[in-house]
Amino acid sequence: MNASPADQRRLLEVADLDIRIRKAEAARKNPPQAARVNELLAQRQTLAQELSTRLGARDDLRAELKRIESDVAVVDARAARDTERLAATSNMKEAQGYESELASLARRKSDLEDAELEIMERLEQADAAVAEQEALIADVNAQGAALSAEGKRVVGEASADFDAATRDRAAIAGALPADLLALYEKVAVRSAGAGLLRRGTCEGCHMVLSGIDLQAVRQAAEDAVVMCPECGCILVRTDESGL
Repeated sequence: MNASPADQRRLLEVADLDIRIRKAEAARKNPPQAARVNELLAQRQTLAQELSTRLGARDDLRAELKRIESDVAVVDARAARDTERLAATSNMKEAQGYESELASLARRKSDLEDAELEIMERLEQADAAVAEQEALIADVNAQGAALSAEGKRVVGEASADFDAATRDRAAIAGALPADLLALYEKVAVRSAGAGLLRRGTCEGCHMVLSGIDLQAVRQAAEDAVVMCPECGCILVRTDESGL
C-alpha cells in the first residue's frame, strides 16, 4: 500500500487521539477515586455494626440505671412510710420492727447507690465509646464525600476530554484515505496502530529495529506504507528516523 508521507504522519495524531480516548473512557467509567470510595463504604459498614453494638450496650446500661433509680425510689418511699409510722407508734415491739426495717432499707439503699455509681461510671465510658465510634464514622463520611466530589470532577473532565478527542479524531480520520485508515484500524486492534520511527526505534512498541530491518525500511519508497517487524504497527518515517 502507498500513501503520502503527510497522510502517514497524520496517523500519529490519530494514534495519540485514540490513546486519549481510551484513557478518558477508562477514567469516566472507573475514576481513580472509585476504589477508595468502595473501601470507605465497606469500612463504614463495619464501623456502623460496631456502633450498633456500642449503642446496644449503652441502652442496656441506661435501662439498668433506670431500674436501680426506680428501686431507690421504692426504698425511699418505704423508709418515709416506716419513719412516719415509727414516729406515730407507742408500741415498743412495733417500734423495734420499724427500726429494724429502716436499718435494712438503709443497707439496701446503700447497696443500690453503690450499684448506681458503678453503672453511671460504666455509662460514662459507654457514652465515650459511642462518641468515639460516631466520630470515626463522621470522618469516613467526610472522606467519602470529598472523594465522591473529586470523582465527579474527574468524570466530568474525562467526559469532556473524550468528546473533544472523539471530535478531533473524526475530523482527522475523515481526511485520510479510506484504505490507509482501514489498515490502521485493523492493526490497531493488536498494536499501537501507528508509531514514529525515531533513531531506529519503533515508538509503537519501543523496540530497536535490526540492521536488516532498517535496511529494508531505507529501501522502501517514500510513500510506501511499511510495518514494524516487531509489533506490526505502521512505521511513520520522518527526519528523526535515523535512516
